[in-house]
Amino acid sequence: MKYEAVMGLEVHAQLLTKTKLFCGCSTRFGREPNTQVCPVCLGMPGVLPVMNRKAVEFAVKMALALNCRINTKSVFARKNYFYPDLPKGYQISQYDEPLAEGGAVEIEVDGERKKINITRIHMEEDAGKLLHGTGLEDERYSFVDLNRTGVPLIEIVSEPDIRSPEEAAAYLKALRDIVIYLEICDGNMEEGSFRCDANVSVREAGQK
Repeated sequence: MKYEAVMGLEVHAQLLTKTKLFCGCSTRFGREPNTQVCPVCLGMPGVLPVMNRKAVEFAVKMALALNCRINTKSVFARKNYFYPDLPKGYQISQYDEPLAEGGAVEIEVDGERKKINITRIHMEEDAGKLLHGTGLEDERYSFVDLNRTGVPLIEIVSEPDIRSPEEAAAYLKALRDIVIYLEICDGNMEEGSFRCDANVSVREAGQK
């Protein structure tokens, strides 16, 4: 029996804004832990988040570059996670009413061109980061750095149109080239500013 992979990718790109999505804290990478935080990105009671206009502009640029439909109305929602590096206990994201939908990216693998369709592009805030290590007498520890909390992201969700690792790589390289060309993300994978979650399933070849 022959099988084939069915893949869809969720790509997260950190936007190159100087400040976070809902507050004025700096987004610079590599600073001392927990020095770029405030009551808003720490999720303190009674704070008032204010949208970063430049982040919206960058997200719209990406949507236009992929020929997406820009929705006249988009809504933020709470996405509940109980992660130790998520201070509010939820992430501010978009779901049923995202910024943009549709669109596509063309790739070329082994001389053949293929279109990878886009489901949606939505905006959300990033989580923090856990720092793991081993101390004296092999005691293990985890520290929480919340500098990254609230950094603006776009999430680009593809349709399950990808059939091989080579197509996945070509698609990711194409997206990375676009965000760098648009100057909305530096594409630095080592620092986590361009990363991907993969949804993979397997089916018998020829099945729908």
